[in-house]
Amino acid sequence: MLLPVTRVRTLTVITCAVLAGALPATASAKPIKRARWLAGVTVTEYYPVPEAWFVGQKVAAPGLSGKHRIDWLYSATGVSMEGDGLGLDGRQYHIDALGRGGWVTDRGKPSTAGRNGWKGGSPVWRAGAYWLTRSHRLTFPLDGGGWSNGTGKRYVPLPGVSFAAGPSLPLRYYESVAVDPQTIPLGSRVYIAAYRNTAGHGWFRAEDTGGAIVGHHVDVYRSPPASADSGGNYYQNQRIYVIPPGRAPGRDAPSATGTRQSTPGAPSGGASAP
Repeated sequence: MLLPVTRVRTLTVITCAVLAGALPATASAKPIKRARWLAGVTVTEYYPVPEAWFVGQKVAAPGLSGKHRIDWLYSATGVSMEGDGLGLDGRQYHIDALGRGGWVTDRGKPSTAGRNGWKGGSPVWRAGAYWLTRSHRLTFPLDGGGWSNGTGKRYVPLPGVSFAAGPSLPLRYYESVAVDPQTIPLGSRVYIAAYRNTAGHGWFRAEDTGGAIVGHHVDVYRSPPASADSGGNYYQNQRIYVIPPGRAPGRDAPSATGTRQSTPGAPSGGASAP
Protein backbone atom coordinates (compact mmCIF):
# COMPACT_ATOMS: atom_id res chain seq x y z
CA MET A 1 0.00 0.00 0.00
CA LEU A 2 1.09 3.56 -0.65
CA LEU A 3 0.50 5.37 2.63
CA PRO A 4 2.46 3.06 4.97
CA VAL A 5 5.51 3.66 2.76
CA THR A 6 5.25 7.40 3.23
CA ARG A 7 5.06 7.01 7.01
CA VAL A 8 2.42 9.69 7.18
CA ARG A 9 -0.74 7.59 7.45
CA THR A 10 -0.41 8.23 11.21
CA LEU A 11 0.51 11.89 11.12
CA THR A 12 -2.78 12.76 12.83
CA VAL A 13 -5.95 11.04 13.87
CA ILE A 14 -7.83 13.61 11.80
CA THR A 15 -6.14 12.39 8.62
CA CYS A 16 -6.88 8.76 9.42
CA ALA A 17 -10.52 9.61 10.05
CA VAL A 18 -10.88 11.63 6.87
CA LEU A 19 -9.16 9.04 4.67
CA ALA A 20 -11.33 6.28 6.09
CA GLY A 21 -14.47 8.27 5.39
CA ALA A 22 -15.32 8.10 9.10
CA LEU A 23 -17.09 11.44 9.21
CA PRO A 24 -20.75 11.62 10.24
CA ALA A 25 -23.52 11.43 7.74
CA THR A 26 -25.49 14.67 7.93
CA ALA A 27 -28.58 15.81 6.14
CA SER A 28 -28.26 18.67 3.71
CA ALA A 29 -28.65 21.93 5.65
CA LYS A 30 -28.85 25.65 4.98
CA PRO A 31 -26.25 28.00 6.48
CA ILE A 32 -26.90 28.96 10.09
CA LYS A 33 -28.53 32.41 10.29
CA ARG A 34 -28.80 32.99 14.04
CA ALA A 35 -26.61 32.23 17.05
CA ARG A 36 -27.29 28.73 18.31
CA TRP A 37 -25.86 25.43 19.45
CA LEU A 38 -25.09 22.87 16.73
CA ALA A 39 -25.10 19.20 17.73
CA GLY A 40 -23.59 16.09 16.16
CA VAL A 41 -20.38 17.82 15.08
CA THR A 42 -17.08 16.11 14.29
CA VAL A 43 -14.01 18.15 15.29
CA THR A 44 -10.69 17.41 13.63
CA GLU A 45 -7.35 19.25 13.39
CA TYR A 46 -4.99 20.45 10.68
CA TYR A 47 -1.69 22.32 10.48
CA PRO A 48 1.20 23.22 8.15
CA VAL A 49 2.51 19.71 7.47
CA PRO A 50 6.33 19.33 7.74
CA GLU A 51 8.14 18.15 4.61
CA ALA A 52 10.61 16.30 6.85
CA TRP A 53 7.95 13.64 7.52
CA PHE A 54 7.87 12.56 3.86
CA VAL A 55 10.10 10.28 1.81
CA GLY A 56 9.47 11.04 -1.86
CA GLN A 57 11.98 12.21 -4.42
CA LYS A 58 12.49 15.98 -4.61
CA VAL A 59 10.87 17.39 -7.73
CA ALA A 60 10.26 20.79 -9.28
CA ALA A 61 6.77 22.16 -8.68
CA PRO A 62 4.87 24.92 -10.51
CA GLY A 63 5.21 28.20 -8.63
CA LEU A 64 8.18 27.17 -6.48
CA SER A 65 11.81 27.95 -7.17
CA GLY A 66 13.33 24.92 -5.44
CA LYS A 67 12.59 21.20 -5.41
CA HIS A 68 10.42 19.48 -2.79
CA ARG A 69 9.39 15.93 -1.92
CA ILE A 70 6.70 14.76 -4.28
CA ASP A 71 4.53 13.06 -1.65
CA TRP A 72 4.66 16.21 0.52
CA LEU A 73 3.36 18.20 -2.45
CA TYR A 74 0.65 15.91 -3.84
CA SER A 75 -0.38 13.14 -1.43
CA ALA A 76 -3.56 13.19 0.63
CA THR A 77 -1.49 13.73 3.78
CA GLY A 78 0.60 16.55 2.32
CA VAL A 79 0.22 20.16 1.26
CA SER A 80 -2.48 19.43 -1.31
CA MET A 81 -4.83 18.17 1.44
CA GLU A 82 -3.66 20.24 4.42
CA GLY A 83 -3.36 23.42 2.37
CA ASP A 84 -0.09 24.55 3.95
CA GLY A 85 3.27 22.99 4.75
CA LEU A 86 6.66 23.65 6.30
CA GLY A 87 9.49 22.98 3.87
CA LEU A 88 12.85 21.42 4.66
CA ASP A 89 14.22 24.97 4.51
CA GLY A 90 11.98 26.01 7.43
CA ARG A 91 9.79 28.22 5.24
CA GLN A 92 6.05 27.93 4.86
CA TYR A 93 4.42 27.07 1.52
CA HIS A 94 0.87 26.50 0.34
CA ILE A 95 -1.17 25.04 -2.48
CA ASP A 96 -2.25 27.91 -4.75
CA ALA A 97 -4.31 25.99 -7.35
CA LEU A 98 -5.37 22.36 -6.92
CA GLY A 99 -5.36 21.50 -10.59
CA ARG A 100 -7.95 19.40 -12.39
CA GLY A 101 -9.60 16.15 -11.43
CA GLY A 102 -9.85 16.10 -7.64
CA TRP A 103 -8.44 13.07 -5.76
CA VAL A 104 -7.70 9.45 -6.61
CA THR A 105 -7.36 6.16 -4.74
CA ASP A 106 -4.28 3.94 -4.64
CA ARG A 107 -5.42 2.52 -7.99
CA GLY A 108 -5.77 5.92 -9.62
CA LYS A 109 -9.58 5.83 -9.48
CA PRO A 110 -11.63 8.96 -8.60
CA SER A 111 -12.36 9.62 -4.91
CA THR A 112 -14.90 12.31 -4.03
CA ALA A 113 -15.66 13.81 -0.60
CA GLY A 114 -19.29 13.86 0.46
CA ARG A 115 -21.52 13.97 3.50
CA ASN A 116 -21.30 10.19 3.86
CA GLY A 117 -17.54 9.90 3.50
CA TRP A 118 -15.43 9.36 0.38
CA LYS A 119 -17.19 7.98 -2.67
CA GLY A 120 -14.99 5.61 -4.66
CA GLY A 121 -12.57 4.77 -1.83
CA SER A 122 -10.09 6.59 0.37
CA PRO A 123 -8.06 9.30 -1.40
CA VAL A 124 -4.28 8.99 -1.45
CA TRP A 125 -3.18 11.52 -4.07
CA ARG A 126 -4.25 14.40 -6.28
CA ALA A 127 -5.57 13.29 -9.67
CA GLY A 128 -2.14 13.56 -11.30
CA ALA A 129 1.59 14.00 -10.64
CA TYR A 130 1.98 10.26 -9.95
CA TRP A 131 2.99 7.08 -11.78
CA LEU A 132 1.04 3.87 -12.35
CA THR A 133 2.67 0.46 -12.14
CA ARG A 134 2.10 -2.33 -14.65
CA SER A 135 -0.69 -3.59 -12.36
CA HIS A 136 -2.29 -0.11 -12.27
CA ARG A 137 -1.20 0.79 -8.73
CA LEU A 138 -0.30 4.36 -7.83
CA THR A 139 3.39 4.79 -7.05
CA PHE A 140 6.06 7.51 -6.80
CA PRO A 141 9.88 7.66 -6.71
CA LEU A 142 11.58 7.70 -3.31
CA ASP A 143 14.22 10.19 -2.22
CA GLY A 144 16.70 7.41 -1.49
CA GLY A 145 16.05 5.57 -4.76
CA GLY A 146 13.46 3.03 -5.79
CA TRP A 147 9.70 3.32 -5.73
CA SER A 148 7.03 3.51 -3.04
CA ASN A 149 4.70 0.85 -4.42
CA GLY A 150 6.40 -0.86 -7.35
CA THR A 151 8.14 0.53 -10.43
CA GLY A 152 6.27 3.28 -12.21
CA LYS A 153 5.52 2.59 -15.89
CA ARG A 154 3.23 5.44 -16.87
CA TYR A 155 3.23 9.03 -15.59
CA VAL A 156 -0.11 10.81 -15.08
CA PRO A 157 0.21 14.62 -15.33
CA LEU A 158 -1.74 17.16 -13.24
CA PRO A 159 -2.66 20.21 -15.35
CA GLY A 160 -3.38 23.48 -13.58
CA VAL A 161 -1.71 22.78 -10.24
CA SER A 162 0.50 25.43 -8.63
CA PHE A 163 2.11 26.23 -5.28
CA ALA A 164 3.31 29.45 -3.67
CA ALA A 165 5.59 30.61 -0.87
CA GLY A 166 4.14 31.77 2.43
CA PRO A 167 0.91 30.81 4.23
CA SER A 168 -2.33 30.55 2.28
CA LEU A 169 -4.28 32.62 4.82
CA PRO A 170 -3.39 34.66 7.94
CA LEU A 171 -4.61 31.91 10.24
CA ARG A 172 -3.81 31.65 13.96
CA TYR A 173 -3.07 28.47 15.88
CA TYR A 174 -6.01 27.41 18.08
CA GLU A 175 -7.99 30.52 17.07
CA SER A 176 -8.92 29.75 13.45
CA VAL A 177 -11.17 26.95 12.24
CA ALA A 178 -12.12 25.56 8.83
CA VAL A 179 -15.83 25.00 8.16
CA ASP A 180 -18.32 24.07 5.48
CA PRO A 181 -19.75 27.50 4.56
CA GLN A 182 -22.97 25.77 3.49
CA THR A 183 -23.47 25.03 7.20
CA ILE A 184 -21.39 27.60 9.13
CA PRO A 185 -20.88 30.97 7.38
CA LEU A 186 -17.33 32.23 7.05
CA GLY A 187 -16.60 34.89 9.64
CA SER A 188 -18.71 33.16 12.29
CA ARG A 189 -17.47 32.84 15.85
CA VAL A 190 -17.42 29.20 16.93
CA TYR A 191 -17.13 27.86 20.47
CA ILE A 192 -15.73 24.35 21.02
CA ALA A 193 -15.67 23.39 24.70
CA ALA A 194 -12.89 20.83 24.29
CA TYR A 195 -10.52 23.72 23.48
CA ARG A 196 -11.46 26.01 26.37
CA ASN A 197 -7.91 25.83 27.78
CA THR A 198 -6.22 26.99 24.56
CA ALA A 199 -5.30 30.50 23.37
CA GLY A 200 -8.84 31.46 22.39
CA HIS A 201 -10.49 29.90 25.46
CA GLY A 202 -12.49 27.66 23.14
CA TRP A 203 -13.53 30.45 20.77
CA PHE A 204 -12.55 30.35 17.10
CA ARG A 205 -13.17 32.37 13.97
CA ALA A 206 -14.42 30.50 10.88
CA GLU A 207 -11.70 31.60 8.44
CA ASP A 208 -10.99 28.62 6.18
CA THR A 209 -12.64 25.87 4.16
CA GLY A 210 -11.54 22.46 2.86
CA GLY A 211 -12.66 19.85 0.37
CA ALA A 212 -13.06 17.26 3.14
CA ILE A 213 -14.88 19.66 5.49
CA VAL A 214 -18.51 18.86 4.75
CA GLY A 215 -21.65 19.42 6.84
CA HIS A 216 -21.32 19.09 10.62
CA HIS A 217 -17.53 18.99 10.56
CA VAL A 218 -15.07 21.66 11.70
CA ASP A 219 -11.27 21.55 11.43
CA VAL A 220 -9.19 23.32 14.09
CA TYR A 221 -5.98 25.00 12.92
CA ARG A 222 -3.14 24.07 15.28
CA SER A 223 0.63 23.99 15.51
CA PRO A 224 2.30 20.88 14.02
CA PRO A 225 2.81 17.92 16.39
CA ALA A 226 6.35 17.05 17.44
CA SER A 227 6.45 14.10 15.05
CA ALA A 228 4.35 12.25 12.49
CA ASP A 229 3.52 9.65 15.13
CA SER A 230 2.33 12.14 17.76
CA GLY A 231 -1.24 12.02 16.58
CA GLY A 232 -3.85 14.68 17.17
CA ASN A 233 -7.31 15.21 18.55
CA TYR A 234 -10.42 13.80 16.93
CA TYR A 235 -13.80 14.41 18.57
CA GLN A 236 -17.15 13.00 17.53
CA ASN A 237 -20.71 13.98 18.38
CA GLN A 238 -19.74 17.39 19.77
CA ARG A 239 -22.06 20.27 20.56
CA ILE A 240 -20.61 23.60 19.44
CA TYR A 241 -21.93 27.16 19.56
CA VAL A 242 -22.05 29.26 16.38
CA ILE A 243 -22.51 33.03 16.12
CA PRO A 244 -22.91 34.04 12.45
CA PRO A 245 -21.39 37.35 11.28
CA GLY A 246 -23.42 40.37 12.35
CA ARG A 247 -25.44 38.39 14.88
CA ALA A 248 -25.45 38.76 18.66
CA PRO A 249 -24.98 35.73 20.94
CA GLY A 250 -28.12 34.25 22.44
CA ARG A 251 -28.94 33.96 26.13
CA ASP A 252 -27.72 30.37 26.12
CA ALA A 253 -24.27 31.30 24.75
CA PRO A 254 -21.15 30.22 26.67
CA SER A 255 -19.20 32.97 28.40
CA ALA A 256 -16.35 34.81 26.69
CA THR A 257 -13.84 32.62 28.51
CA GLY A 258 -15.75 29.43 27.84
CA THR A 259 -16.28 28.58 31.52
CA ARG A 260 -20.00 27.79 31.50
CA GLN A 261 -20.04 24.76 29.26
CA SER A 262 -18.38 21.47 30.21
CA THR A 263 -16.73 19.40 27.51
CA PRO A 264 -19.47 17.50 25.63
CA GLY A 265 -18.74 13.98 24.57
CA ALA A 266 -15.25 12.52 24.65
CA PRO A 267 -12.29 12.37 22.32
CA SER A 268 -12.17 9.35 20.03
CA GLY A 269 -8.62 8.06 19.67
CA GLY A 270 -5.43 10.09 19.37
CA ALA A 271 -4.13 12.50 21.97
CA SER A 272 -6.11 13.84 24.90
CA ALA A 273 -7.90 17.17 24.79
CA PRO A 274 -5.58 20.19 24.56
